[in-house]
Amino acid sequence: MNRSNKILIVDDTMDTVELLRKRLRSEGYDTSEAYDGEECLACVGSYNPDLIILDVMMPKLNGYEVCERLKTNEDTRYIPVLMLTAKGEISDKVKGLDTGADDYLAKPFDYKELSARIRSLLKIKQAQEKLVEDEKSGALKQMMDEVAHEVRNPLVSIGGYARRVHDNLPEGNPNRKYMEMIMEDVAKLEKMIKHIIGIQMMSLSYIETTNVNDVIMKALTIFEREFEEKAVDVETEFWSNLPLIQADPMQLTQAIANLIQNAIEAMTAETRVLRLSSSVIEGCIEVRVADTGKGISREKINHIFEPLFTSKIYGPGLGLTYTLKVIQEHRGTISVESDPGKGSIFTIRLPLKKH
Repeated sequence: MNRSNKILIVDDTMDTVELLRKRLRSEGYDTSEAYDGEECLACVGSYNPDLIILDVMMPKLNGYEVCERLKTNEDTRYIPVLMLTAKGEISDKVKGLDTGADDYLAKPFDYKELSARIRSLLKIKQAQEKLVEDEKSGALKQMMDEVAHEVRNPLVSIGGYARRVHDNLPEGNPNRKYMEMIMEDVAKLEKMIKHIIGIQMMSLSYIETTNVNDVIMKALTIFEREFEEKAVDVETEFWSNLPLIQADPMQLTQAIANLIQNAIEAMTAETRVLRLSSSVIEGCIEVRVADTGKGISREKINHIFEPLFTSKIYGPGLGLTYTLKVIQEHRGTISVESDPGKGSIFTIRLPLKKH
């Protein structure tokens, strides 16, 4: 994992807590402590542990009661609980497991065994989380397939009929603006369908020797008319003799085009400057797309690559989701820096060599 696993130690014996804290932190875990059952329940929500080591014999609420409450709460039921107790009878172990404990270890315990059980429970938790994510991805793909199939043809009809009605209405007719609104909304939905189909087709990528500078220029040509209509100044700074990479040029072109489109939509002030650059940094080709737009707030910047995420700047869509998936398929990374009111910079890094 990209962060340290968080373990909540719950025991009313300070010596035990101190021992576990030192041992666990020496192994790289992040820890927090609670000294009775009520304190444990209060701490779980704020600390959000990956695993709980829970003593049975405690004041206020014993370990069995705490475990039962954790496992009946939808927010905490999937946190692994490893119970520790001085009781070693089979009946005590059965009771602990019946309340929902994921594992059970009698005191005095061997720390090597405890450590191994912690690692095992965390691996199981990670596998479960991956399964949930895979199920979500599968559900999203199914939804996208159904939307693309069921919505595309009616959209074409709606857009066509709206345009026909619009063109037959005399100038000055108030209904023309309503037809224009319908056509604009249809265009937005058609763009989303195009991105859905693009994401579906990513598994059919055609890899060839590619010059990323050519890809950027091709993406820019898509918007030549829009640059002129919206008075967008385009500045480019390309690394000369940029190394060639193995990539799908059509996918990369669309990915960069999505970033350009978002930049155009974000720039509503008088000064509209779009800057694109390429360079070689740390064994990667780096592409930067910078704008002088509205910028993205800190609370929204972590969500902009999520499917259908809506912000005041871009509106709902799949363009950035498509871009992220394309870059990931090319073993690359994409990041964003943004200063609200001043603009955003999207940075793509594509490795020069296969891993």
